[in-house]
Amino acid sequence: MSETTDASAPRGIDPRGPRFAAGITSVLLLIVLFLGLTGLSTAQVGAVPFAWFGGVDFAFVAGQTAWLITFATPLQRILDPAFLLLLVTALLFLWGTLSPRTAPWAVLYRKAVAPRLAPPKELEDPRPPRFAQGVGLFVVSIGLLLDLAGVPWALVIAAAAAFVAAFLNAAFGLCLGCQLYLLLQRAGIVGRRRPAAA
Repeated sequence: MSETTDASAPRGIDPRGPRFAAGITSVLLLIVLFLGLTGLSTAQVGAVPFAWFGGVDFAFVAGQTAWLITFATPLQRILDPAFLLLLVTALLFLWGTLSPRTAPWAVLYRKAVAPRLAPPKELEDPRPPRFAQGVGLFVVSIGLLLDLAGVPWALVIAAAAAFVAAFLNAAFGLCLGCQLYLLLQRAGIVGRRRPAAA
């Protein structure tokens, strides 16, 4: 996306900033995936009569297994490390949506990385990356809510989807949320010009 000549468009941003943020986000999401795959959201309990798992008593018929998360209390689900880290990631997505200029990765890029780089050859419209942050927030929020409701694998699937999007942006400059924004803009759903005040 190159610099736009539309006078109503916000001032352009360095396109390397969102890619930098996506790189850090992809690392966080990779850690969430590891914690999720080894933690509560994917754990199964086997055929152990009256077995005790983290304060939860189970009584199973021989040969049956069940998802541990379905028996965990909401507090146990919230205190799961994968849930907590995905919650932090969701809050970072929210921050990037509401105030992208003050978001931690944007500030880190502006203060520590950008001064060491040559100026960008072209600027990017800030609206698509901001929309992409909102898409990331939506995806991980669905995973968090379903995990909190006791749905097995929901957290891992949401984290994996967000990881793929963040990694594609960081590694290849392909911002899926930005592409979605452009499709919606062409359809006239987002980014419409407001009529001039009379």
